[in-house]
Amino acid sequence: MSFFGKIKDALKKTKEGVALKMRQLFLKNKIGDAFYEELEEILISADVSVRTAEEVVAEVKEEAIGNKVKDEGYVTDLLKDILEETLNEAPVPKFEYPAVMMFVGVNGVGKTTTIGKIANHFVKEKKSVTVAAADTFRAAAIDQLAIWADRAKVRVVKHEEGSDPSAVVFDAVTSAKARGTDVLLIDTAGRLHVKENLMNELKKMDRVVEREYPEAHFYKFLVLDATTGQNAYSQACVFQEAVDLDGIVLTKLDGTAKGGFVFSLCGELGIPVVFAGVGEKIDDIEPFDAEQFVEGFF
Repeated sequence: MSFFGKIKDALKKTKEGVALKMRQLFLKNKIGDAFYEELEEILISADVSVRTAEEVVAEVKEEAIGNKVKDEGYVTDLLKDILEETLNEAPVPKFEYPAVMMFVGVNGVGKTTTIGKIANHFVKEKKSVTVAAADTFRAAAIDQLAIWADRAKVRVVKHEEGSDPSAVVFDAVTSAKARGTDVLLIDTAGRLHVKENLMNELKKMDRVVEREYPEAHFYKFLVLDATTGQNAYSQACVFQEAVDLDGIVLTKLDGTAKGGFVFSLCGELGIPVVFAGVGEKIDDIEPFDAEQFVEGFF
């Protein structure tokens, strides 16, 4: 199945809710001030932030009025174009190798599973991959990552549970350098973003990579559960401050009826979405595509 098929299917709940509200809006309102006010409300109800919703609708209104257009199809296409532009305000990084990718996020978002899927993605791209089990806090996290690494047929660097995560990262970096590995994926413990000691540990791992492997292209990705809604914004702000994020990986996209917070993260924080998880199987992760996401959203 193509990414379009997967993303369209994953966003089915979102599309059903938003599309129904849009149809009702066009039926009951002529395109005027009341129409645009309700359009804002529809976007906000889909977890687009108030600020982004206001900016998007203002741009739609300005262009529609400027062109003296009140056609439903035109206004809908215009809305899609502006939302796609909002997503593209944060360009997706083009991967260069050797690459080190560190995955951060709060508890329960699916980091370990996501890393297994991304490892499999790069293997399919003919890249050599190593994963580092630097989540040494959570019971069974190391074993879980090892299972996913075995499924993806990649190497795993691990220590005992309770070990120093930065030591795991050090050993993984040393191994990746020695073997000429294309991609090193680092799992980290789920951090409650109010826990200062855990955030400091994250910064320490960040420093280890920067110091020990300066020639690598280092990417730091926040893993976000798509069902989180607008709380995703505050999570992104905290992790951005801690490790200067390069992108976002969305999980559980098929489990949300909203997902509009993605527009706010790209437009307001300038953080691109890099991958989207669209199911539970090892192949159910895809590079993010702004156009297809907008098409799936409406």
